[in-house]
Amino acid sequence: MSCKMRKTAFQIVLAALLAVSCNKVSPIGVLVAGTAVEDRVAMSNLFYRNHYEDKVWLLAKGDYTFLVGADSHITDDSARMDEMLSIGLEDDDLFYAHLGDIADTKAEYYVTLDSLLQEAKSRYVNKHYHKVGTEYVSNDNTDPDPVTMPFDRITYPFFPVVGNHDITRNGWALWSNIFHSSFYEIDVLVDLGDGNYAFDHLIFLDSASGTLGKTQIDLINQGVLDGKHADDTYPYRNTFVFSHTNIFRPQFFEFASTFTREETFFLLDQFEKWNVSAVFCGHTHTWDERNYNGVHHFTLDTMCERNNPEPGDYLVRMFCNADGTLEWSPVHMSTTKRK
Repeated sequence: MSCKMRKTAFQIVLAALLAVSCNKVSPIGVLVAGTAVEDRVAMSNLFYRNHYEDKVWLLAKGDYTFLVGADSHITDDSARMDEMLSIGLEDDDLFYAHLGDIADTKAEYYVTLDSLLQEAKSRYVNKHYHKVGTEYVSNDNTDPDPVTMPFDRITYPFFPVVGNHDITRNGWALWSNIFHSSFYEIDVLVDLGDGNYAFDHLIFLDSASGTLGKTQIDLINQGVLDGKHADDTYPYRNTFVFSHTNIFRPQFFEFASTFTREETFFLLDQFEKWNVSAVFCGHTHTWDERNYNGVHHFTLDTMCERNNPEPGDYLVRMFCNADGTLEWSPVHMSTTKRK
């Protein structure tokens, strides 16, 4: 099962509800916001500006793939998350994106998550780096005198957006302590050989409150995520957008929000300006895949063991070909909920 795609302008018209919810886990997530989007985005932008020199770049050679999952709702059942990270490592995906509601909001669940990510990073470093003294060098680095880096400076390519369950009961403090920013971008430099390069663009939005909010919209209008050069040229071949709140409602009776009408049209305009290739969303715990006006949209089902106890195709892998074309396939997860 795969779908050929080419990037085109993004145009959709859709309905919206104001309620913010996920419909299968922790009903309190429907009612309690915890942290306002304005505060989260302001804090994220401050972190972004203060660490701009440390901005993450990903390097790919020719074809590359990335893996996407959603709504893991980790409590004491983190096996599916561990499986996702293991699949990504084994299949050499360039990065792994998570679409929010990563854990239910409780300190011990985030301790579990942090430990899981540290273990996964160790496996990643052991596969892709080798030690020189007490520091590390990429296995791809063939320089006779390579630049080394400490373990803490190596980027583990797990990039999440924040979801509404992540911010309940003041969960933003727990989430941001691990991931720092809910509103950010990453560039992918693609080495095509013979001195030719292409750039792909990853945009991560904070939609955990069911709204972008004024601060996020203002920053987008100011060009924070544009990635344009000084001469206003746009360098990107493909742009991928990741959000928790979904764009399309898989079924009209879903008990979950899309963006408000005004923000929907704002996003339509921005997606066209960003030359968006594909949009990935979670939130509804229902699978939906469609190509609307040439732009591919994915709404992923929950990978949570409690919500989907049996094995299934809960992940998506995107294939980014060297010629700029895109393909995708579902990825099977074999973990069964513990009895």
